[in-house]
Amino acid sequence: MIDINLIRQRPEWVKEQIANLNDTAPIDEILAADERRREILREVEELRRQRNESSKQIGRWMGSLKKLEADLRMAEAGQDVGQPVEMLRTQVNSMRANADDAKATTRLIGDKITLLDEELREVEAAYREHMLWVPNMPHDSVPVGPDDSHNIAYEPQGVPIPTFDFAPQAHWDLGPALGIIDFERGVKLSGSRFYILPGLGARLQRAVIQFMLDYHTDEHGYKEMYLPFMVRSEMFVGAGQLPKFEHNIYRDAEDDFMWLGTAEIALTNVHRDEILDEADLPKNYVAYTPCFRREKMSAGRDVRGIKRGHQFDKVEMYKFTTPETSYEALDTLVKHATDICNALELPYRIVEMVTGDLGFAASKKFDVEVWAAGCQEWLEVSSASNTEAFQARRANVKYRPAEGGRTRFVHTLNASGLALPRVMIAIIENNQQKDGSIVIPGALRPYMGGHEVVR
Repeated sequence: MIDINLIRQRPEWVKEQIANLNDTAPIDEILAADERRREILREVEELRRQRNESSKQIGRWMGSLKKLEADLRMAEAGQDVGQPVEMLRTQVNSMRANADDAKATTRLIGDKITLLDEELREVEAAYREHMLWVPNMPHDSVPVGPDDSHNIAYEPQGVPIPTFDFAPQAHWDLGPALGIIDFERGVKLSGSRFYILPGLGARLQRAVIQFMLDYHTDEHGYKEMYLPFMVRSEMFVGAGQLPKFEHNIYRDAEDDFMWLGTAEIALTNVHRDEILDEADLPKNYVAYTPCFRREKMSAGRDVRGIKRGHQFDKVEMYKFTTPETSYEALDTLVKHATDICNALELPYRIVEMVTGDLGFAASKKFDVEVWAAGCQEWLEVSSASNTEAFQARRANVKYRPAEGGRTRFVHTLNASGLALPRVMIAIIENNQQKDGSIVIPGALRPYMGGHEVVR
């Protein structure tokens, strides 16, 4: 979530940025809840001060009352205590009345505090719920644009876009012909948007995953993480997935488990509620997970082939950094994603997101797209995002500055490194031969058990 001070100080600017993001958020409700929350805290603080003062006064009166009652007992026993019995009785009764009144007042103050505490819990719950719907603010460098048609696609890089002396096939024809993609049996097992990779199809995908993990750990210095594939719902809140994208998440019907839509969700929360040392930053993690998404937002899109499914595989890169180094780290993530494209001999291009296509959590984002010769289109295989302190504030991940002082929120960044099955599509379609075979890229051959061509 964003800093409440930003909303307090620049509410109209925040509303303008949210409009640029093609989003909405209850800013006025947040300000009202925040003001009432602060009013209640001030009231409770004053009431507690009054209750403390009243308690001290009761203590003083009770001390005096005990002395007067002792004097009264002595006077009633015929001893000379300097005051007549009746006067002492009057003083005792008056002191008891004062103490009883003060106790009643203290109880009333306590009752008011209890009521205000109950209201505070309700106001804070509403405040937090409203805050969870506020998207991250775009970085100043993000171009303003209404939608993805205004994204900035840079010149293609890497190996040249392949050309053929025959009509290249799309993977939805080529894969079944080679026996490496089976749509019919996938649908039989699980319904639409599911498929099977038999034989060398399964081995090729496993080779791609293994290659990417090895490359990121050996060449880029990431620490590999094996993660649970389902996590508690609060982890989705921390990563900015809930409550915004609730309808796209698969969940367990009985327990508080949700299936990862990306390893980013788990990696965001690895250091949840921790304070890191600046000397230990940046932390660079990479993880492979299957990913599960309902794809309700994409109904009718990419219905052919394996471009968009409810289950897919992905290798994810993730960084925890200081605020001062996070944008340099974003550039590094983009480079590491494109390094994989180069190693797999895939033509690629970098696309800079405008505000209208930035998404909910990112302050700045770049996509990496690879060319697929059969589909004749650019396919997104990585989104590299800097979320700044947005996720860290939700997951409560801080660091202790080396020079001392107050703890600060880390910045978090993520990027696919890369996402399947679109990498598979590009490999299959770009490396096809006239006889219908597929030449396996050299980087993958050590993982293919001697296979260099899929026939």
